Amino acid sequence: MSIFEYNGSALVAMVGHNCFAIASDRRLGVQLQTVATDFQRIFKIHDKLFIGLSGLASDAQTLYQRLVFRHKLYQLREERDMKPETFASLVSSMQYEKRFGPYFCQPVIAGLGDGDKPFICTMDAIGAKELAKDFVVAGTASESLYGACEAMFKPDLEPEELFETISQALLSSVDRDCLSGWGGHVYLVTPTEVKERILKGRMD
Repeated sequence: MSIFEYNGSALVAMVGHNCFAIASDRRLGVQLQTVATDFQRIFKIHDKLFIGLSGLASDAQTLYQRLVFRHKLYQLREERDMKPETFASLVSSMQYEKRFGPYFCQPVIAGLGDGDKPFICTMDAIGAKELAKDFVVAGTASESLYGACEAMFKPDLEPEELFETISQALLSSVDRDCLSGWGGHVYLVTPTEVKERILKGRMD
């Protein structure tokens, strides 16, 4: 079993019309044994920028703490919040500088940039970025997430339609992966508000 699969995870971010959604499962496991069913993988950097960290849970929490530290330093120096593109470059360089003993995380970054244009990207454990205009996925359920998102995604969805689409894609995908699941956690972000919702899923 790969170290990336040790705790299990499912992460997806999707773009809508001037909005985005980012969703994850809630299971924390140790291989096939479930330890917790309310684990948080998605973290808020500021009101219009979120990061999801799939992979090894301990590395995800360490990396998140270091990212918060770096973002606070940026806010003090620049007196503004970081743009999503800038933040993606920061995460990428932090991962690449640890390339010989990496954080075993696949980040998914989603944010609203200039003119409330949605930005999403993901990267591997050493910071190689993959940008997308529609959706990005990560975690042990990534293969089934690709299939569900390809089938369900439509461009320029309104916020509520986007929530429904990402939720259905997540719930149907984690049912096909035994290392992730136990409900879902969805953030829906528009220029004026952030909605957080918990999904009920199969508890087996």
